[in-house]
Amino acid sequence: MDIDRLLGRAAERLSKAGSTSPRLDAEVLLGHVLGVDRTWLYTWGDRAAPVYERARFEALVAARAEGHPVAYLIGEREFWGLALSTSPHTLIPRPDTETLVEMALKLAPAAEGRLLDLGTGTGAIALAFASERPGWQVTGIDRIEDAVSLAIANAERLNITNVRFLVSDWFSALAESFDVIVANPPYIAESDPHLMLGDVRFEPLSALVAGEGGLADLRRLIDSAPRYLRPGGWLALEHGHDQSEQVRERLKAAGYREVASHYDLSGQQRVTLGRMAG
Repeated sequence: MDIDRLLGRAAERLSKAGSTSPRLDAEVLLGHVLGVDRTWLYTWGDRAAPVYERARFEALVAARAEGHPVAYLIGEREFWGLALSTSPHTLIPRPDTETLVEMALKLAPAAEGRLLDLGTGTGAIALAFASERPGWQVTGIDRIEDAVSLAIANAERLNITNVRFLVSDWFSALAESFDVIVANPPYIAESDPHLMLGDVRFEPLSALVAGEGGLADLRRLIDSAPRYLRPGGWLALEHGHDQSEQVRERLKAAGYREVASHYDLSGQQRVTLGRMAG
């Protein structure tokens, strides 16, 4: 069977299984198996698919049809132009989180400084920022040792040297202060029906779910961060699409200034920030 027909059959199966991007999923999976990019697939679609690679591909398609995330199946996801290794121990980096990176870069115009990424997972936010601000010292922390090991491996593979990753339960292992603190903490309520849909079903609940209707960790970080922010330093938080007002109110109550929310790629208020008195 040639590559075009193989992709067409896989896309049809994935569409019936509920994938919102069946053709893309199929192309990414086959490209991974064959070790080629999607342009190659378009160019050589009339070639016969090797038997062994076809079997591997069909096994991946079956897993994807069951709902397993593509990023876990191929072990990689692109974020901010960086190819990051992924694992079931961490959240899958998402395009909307690039909004948090954009905000962090705007808050860090100086040539040098210190940034902290709380709950770093794959290291996506820390590595994206560090790649754009080589003069800054970047720290990423996570309480899951496997996540920290993965982030370290990503930094080494990408040769990004101005970043370090530590095991820490939020601020517990830290003593220094920072110019900018960013976080994409758990912010989904335990009762949210979206936890039973799509890729989220396979991601670690500890990185998704928070108490108090999804606000517990956001509130904890807002209240704790001032002890680790330099005068005039910024805290920037990713949150749920319907949580911006509550996050802004908490920041103002905790004494932050210049509090504002910013929109993600989908037009939702996704990142809210505040500044310590200078």
